[in-house]
Amino acid sequence: MQKRLLVPSRMRRIPEQFSWIDQRLVRDHHIERADCSALALYLFLLTVADARGLSYYADASIARILSLHPEQVAAARKGLLRAGLIAYEVPLYQVLALDPTPPAAPMAQEGVARSRAPGSEALRSMREVLRQTLEARS
Repeated sequence: MQKRLLVPSRMRRIPEQFSWIDQRLVRDHHIERADCSALALYLFLLTVADARGLSYYADASIARILSLHPEQVAAARKGLLRAGLIAYEVPLYQVLALDPTPPAAPMAQEGVARSRAPGSEALRSMREVLRQTLEARS
């Protein structure tokens, strides 16, 4: 089978810190976006992937190795896809580089959504002050 990167811009690279598994998985809270079955699948994929993060194990093999039912493998894969940790195109998996957690929605949208809530003006003002303070430090 000819393997190809599904998302070339997110090809995994060896992390700068010394760790077999990128510490940002915990530090940046990626691990909190998946359940135990999904994390078992993720560890499996990290282990079997080549240097570019690619592997192509069949669901039946994964289910047998991880002691999961095929439906659990499918659900775990969906969880990892939703969390942005893998890309998948039958039968190819790609473990993706860990990007920072996506930023929160823009302040203007939050302000509009909460404009009728009591105290929303004070809350919006505090958010604006915090945002400006953080921007000034950058």
